[in-house]
Amino acid sequence: MSYINPMLKPRITKITVNTCVGKSGEPLEKALKILKIITGAQPCVCRAKRTIRDFNIHKGEPIAAKVTLRGDKAMDFLKRVLEAVNYKIPADNFSEYGNFSIGIKSHLDLPNTTYDPALGIIGMDVCVNVERPGYRVSRRRWKRGKVGKNHRLTKEESIAFVKETLGIEVV
Repeated sequence: MSYINPMLKPRITKITVNTCVGKSGEPLEKALKILKIITGAQPCVCRAKRTIRDFNIHKGEPIAAKVTLRGDKAMDFLKRVLEAVNYKIPADNFSEYGNFSIGIKSHLDLPNTTYDPALGIIGMDVCVNVERPGYRVSRRRWKRGKVGKNHRLTKEESIAFVKETLGIEVV
């Protein structure tokens, strides 16, 4: 797809890798180490928003970890993730605004990853943010504005962009 206006060409802005262990302590520390090894970036800890007594989770307790990747690191990691899922993504994984998510059951599915018995195995969610240039208008602090309806990315446009640039088969 060729775009006459460069402001209409979609791009991948960031990738968020999220894993939830459900409890603090040693399992969370292992998940943090695995995320750091896999992504090459420093993960941050996420805390529980509310208390869930059935799962023995308390409000404010650290239970998950996430990493946000941008630029070349994000594209390199995305290529590894796509190789793990055989370059196939269901169409249901795309949101109405063009973003998509991929679930990985085991971090060992990623290529060039070795098993360490001391760390164990974790699964993760990989969320890919696809947008057009100019979306910063809605996020900036000074003179914040809205992204117009015609400028928003749709699910179909995002699927076409991903098929063309990454060679993914959308099932």
